Amino acid sequence: MTETNYPSATTTPSSPQPKAKSSKNIIIGVLAAGLLGTWGYFLYDKNQSNEEHKKDQVSIQTKDTKITDLQRDFDNALVRLDSLTGANNALSGENAELKSKYDKEIAAKKAEIRKILNDKNATAAQLAKAKTMIEELNGKITSLEADVARLTGENEVLTTANTTLKQEKADLETNLSTRTAEKEALEKTVDVGSTFSASNIKITPLNDKKGGKEKETTKAKKVDKLVVSFDIENRIAKSGPADMYLIVTAPDGKVISQSGNTLNTREEGDKTFTAKVPVQYEQGTRKNVQFPIQQDNFMTGDYKIEIYQNGFKIGEGIRSLKKGGLFG
Repeated sequence: MTETNYPSATTTPSSPQPKAKSSKNIIIGVLAAGLLGTWGYFLYDKNQSNEEHKKDQVSIQTKDTKITDLQRDFDNALVRLDSLTGANNALSGENAELKSKYDKEIAAKKAEIRKILNDKNATAAQLAKAKTMIEELNGKITSLEADVARLTGENEVLTTANTTLKQEKADLETNLSTRTAEKEALEKTVDVGSTFSASNIKITPLNDKKGGKEKETTKAKKVDKLVVSFDIENRIAKSGPADMYLIVTAPDGKVISQSGNTLNTREEGDKTFTAKVPVQYEQGTRKNVQFPIQQDNFMTGDYKIEIYQNGFKIGEGIRSLKKGGLFG
């Protein structure tokens, strides 16, 4: 007969507590793993954010460096340009068109470059464009420097030539002035040298007789005219007309003259003259000149005769007239 073993009524049933504890541990492990995962994710995300931030900072710093470099290059270009301001103003006259062209091109580039550099949100493409424009600006300035240097050289050559011409002109004027003075001095010498000399001066008092005869007399009451005669000559005077001026002064000190007869002398000023005697002279000869001085009554005393030519006194003489006798 088969025996069946049954548990004894006094045997204690299996306890479920270890299994429950194991499940709890599993749950705690899962939660811990989840928490660790979350923290890990957060740490990873933070690290990623930090990396992105660092990249952004590097990008900003790089951009700032580029802008700083561009601003420095731009400022250096402006300094070069300012140094040419005075010289650029020299581009005038025939170079005015060239100066105007440079001014417009450079002003346009300066304005656009300054606009980009002042834009805080400027893109990399805009900064690259600004860099290119700064290079072009420097190129324009280099061309301008070359033009200014060329024009400065040309101006120096022109200035030297102009100085030389001014000096030559001054020398010519000095020489001309000297020659003019010499010419005037020579002309004056010739002019003075061509003045005639008078010699053999005679003053003859005459009395007109019947039948056209004349008789020399010294008695004032009988004198009808004084005939002045003299010889003139000059070795350098050219052939042609020449005027002789006679001044006859009566014993009372008055000049026998028509109203308005005035002679300008070189040494004595203006003088009243008695008569102008035209003479036709032949160079190298001696010519005799005669001229009568007539008036109604002649005074007793000395009559002074002066002869002038070319503004100079060339001779003089005196003739005395006596008082007539009782029957004279």
